[in-house]
Amino acid sequence: MTRLDEFYDDFPRVEEAFHAALDESLSPRGPDLLYDIVEGFGLPSGSLVADVGCGEGGHSLRLAERFDLTVVGLDPVARQIEVAQTAAAARPELRASFEEGSAEALPLEDGTVDLIWCRDVLEIVADLDRAYSEFARVMRADSRALVYQAFAGARLEPPEAEWLWRTMGVVPTSADRATTEHAISAAGLRVDDRIELSLEWGEWAEEQSGKPGRRLLWAARLLRDPQRYVEQFGRAAYEIMLGDCLWHVYGMIGKLDRGVYVLSKPSVSHGPESDSSQTGV
Repeated sequence: MTRLDEFYDDFPRVEEAFHAALDESLSPRGPDLLYDIVEGFGLPSGSLVADVGCGEGGHSLRLAERFDLTVVGLDPVARQIEVAQTAAAARPELRASFEEGSAEALPLEDGTVDLIWCRDVLEIVADLDRAYSEFARVMRADSRALVYQAFAGARLEPPEAEWLWRTMGVVPTSADRATTEHAISAAGLRVDDRIELSLEWGEWAEEQSGKPGRRLLWAARLLRDPQRYVEQFGRAAYEIMLGDCLWHVYGMIGKLDRGVYVLSKPSVSHGPESDSSQTGV
């Protein structure tokens, strides 16, 4: 049987049924998975959480509200801290505060943090060894760290990676799993679980809001008539918008891999360690 036979004879016989099968949801997990993991930790009321790379503070406030935690949001961008502080001032009942700080130099005392929350941050941090060392320094014995980030996927071609990393401020080595896991081990932290999300969050977002599909449409318009948008918003804004759109699209088609690490700081250290547990999709 030739390829033409497969394409024009065999495949049309199953095409309609195939479409119907693809229209059935695979029940992907969404971003609330991270909060479900925190719920499973059973942290006592008032436990101290460091939201590393907190941005405008949305996750910090939600952690404080949902779990009655004391949250310190840290970010190196002054504007984002100002926005977060304004949002916190509107919610005085929550124990949430914000200050400038980076993953590589956390403004926190040794052994004081019950949970490190770090969502979609470390791929733009240059010194992962230093960042994870700082995590270990501020964590209490037997405390946890929850790290979510994107990595280069197997389908991401070198020219695509070079442009995307440069545009989005990603440090190439920090988007590499091996580099990440070496830094975790070197800091003396233990990997309790690896949750491979693969394409799930992209599927979830498309089913819930259509956001990835909309980003694909935007990317098509940006690529078809770049000058239209450059003239209106400037070259830098154009590149960032295109990068953001492709980030979402690439997350849908396997050019980016997403994953979660659940880490702990052992109460008695016997040197760097990491287990091989892994939770598949």
